[in-house]
Amino acid sequence: MHEWAAVVDGALATVAGIHYNLFLGSLLDDDLSPERDLAPFTTLTRTGTFLCTEWAHGNDAAALETLATYERDTDTFVLHTPTEGARKFMPNTSPAGGPKSGLVAARLLADGADLGVFLFLVPLTDHRGALPGITIDLLPERVGSPVDHCVTAFDRVRLPRTALVQGSHGVLPSDGVLRTDVGSARKRFLRAIGRVTIGKLCMSASTLGGCRAALAIAVRHAHNRHISGPTAGSRVPLAAHRSHHGRLLKALALAYAMTYLHRAVTETWITHDPADRERVERLVAVAKGWITWNCRELTVEARERCGARGLFPVNGLAEYPANADGAVTAEGDNLAIWCKAGAEMIFGHTPADPAAAVAPESGDDGDPAPAPAPGAAAVVMDARAHAHPDALTDPVFLRSLLAATERALHERARRDLRSGPSGDALARWNNASSAALDLVATHAAAQAADAFIAAVEQVDGSGTRAVLRDLCALFLLGRVAPLTGELLADGLLTADQVRAVPETVERLVAGLAPHLEILGDAFDVPEEHLGDLPLLTGP
Repeated sequence: MHEWAAVVDGALATVAGIHYNLFLGSLLDDDLSPERDLAPFTTLTRTGTFLCTEWAHGNDAAALETLATYERDTDTFVLHTPTEGARKFMPNTSPAGGPKSGLVAARLLADGADLGVFLFLVPLTDHRGALPGITIDLLPERVGSPVDHCVTAFDRVRLPRTALVQGSHGVLPSDGVLRTDVGSARKRFLRAIGRVTIGKLCMSASTLGGCRAALAIAVRHAHNRHISGPTAGSRVPLAAHRSHHGRLLKALALAYAMTYLHRAVTETWITHDPADRERVERLVAVAKGWITWNCRELTVEARERCGARGLFPVNGLAEYPANADGAVTAEGDNLAIWCKAGAEMIFGHTPADPAAAVAPESGDDGDPAPAPAPGAAAVVMDARAHAHPDALTDPVFLRSLLAATERALHERARRDLRSGPSGDALARWNNASSAALDLVATHAAAQAADAFIAAVEQVDGSGTRAVLRDLCALFLLGRVAPLTGELLADGLLTADQVRAVPETVERLVAGLAPHLEILGDAFDVPEEHLGDLPLLTGP
């Protein structure tokens, strides 16, 4: 839903994601409370929204200040905003679009004890406006496809017991004593807002949908738009120029990699073992950062390739970069969630063996050769590089270079953390953060490479497989090129190979150029949408 809604209306993707995932999804996940009547929300008589972050608490939402005090004598809760900084920022809570209810994250107090943050179902507005005790102030319009962002506060709003959203993170009986198997208040909070992890997948999907549509438009425009040719009176399409189709092909290669990564991560989330939840949640966060940052870059590229007409929203391109900006920040700011992932990966992650990424050659008897001994990765990869003249176009070999880089960054981050000032946790993290963030970025690219390579292997037609294999190699060379200095120093590339990287990229681009149009059309953006864009239908 997010992939396609975002193509035509980023605001629709936003409000639908909030309503169906964060709001309804959280309510449906609560299988411990008495059954609620969700008909007003499934019929859209009322729209659901989600109020978690506050004016003073964004990425540190676990420290939020909104209070929900349990009163045992009435078996109710009193929802209150105690400070200016505790006002909810910036959910879509105005009366626009009809009556709304929200899930409000608030600190649950019982008998003076802080039980941690839980969600509460709160009616916010009716057809006349905000309900008693609720103050809603509309924020200024933002760029992109804005919704009715607001600042929302509560003045001792009384809620029934059924307002409390319960689950594996905790149940509060009428005696006011919390029953939970989760000892940490922070972990209870993360369980309570567990739908935010799925929201990261939704944000990735939204930006990917817009990114693919933007590139499909740019590729179509490159073939439709003709300019003066090299001889008097001749006309050639924009796509005839290497300076034009080369940039689009590199963008398409990255978009394909992001698409395959997103599908693989989504499948991993759906099928994961609960015992592996922490690793999978980190993978979702890593993918979200990598995808949304890259989508922003590619939507800008697509707009630029369409010239001045791409600046007009009617041509379907201008709002995509700003929509990607919103996704970069939504469901956890990219830099913040990558810092968390990097910190976890320093000691909670084992990088793949670079040698294992290179498929072993068969032995003389036809059986696979034995796996290399630990520490033999460089020797195996170097031998492969010399024995295989087309190593730089081999996705598996290029993937092994990312594996080697990931391992080196992992070791560097651990070393930097240990060498930081003792007794100063922040200073130690600051010392390691650069390597840790590079580790996360490389891990994301490596995971995308795995997904891309796996997808290529599943293609039946040899011609199609060859094109996608070259597109995968083009993607990987884009990731490997900035790393060639260290790869050369570590003996994983030869000097001749480093010099050959630009030529290999040019050769791949030249071979893929005849397939540019079909690679863009394969995104399958509906003709009904493309046909409505003046950029593609006018002169």
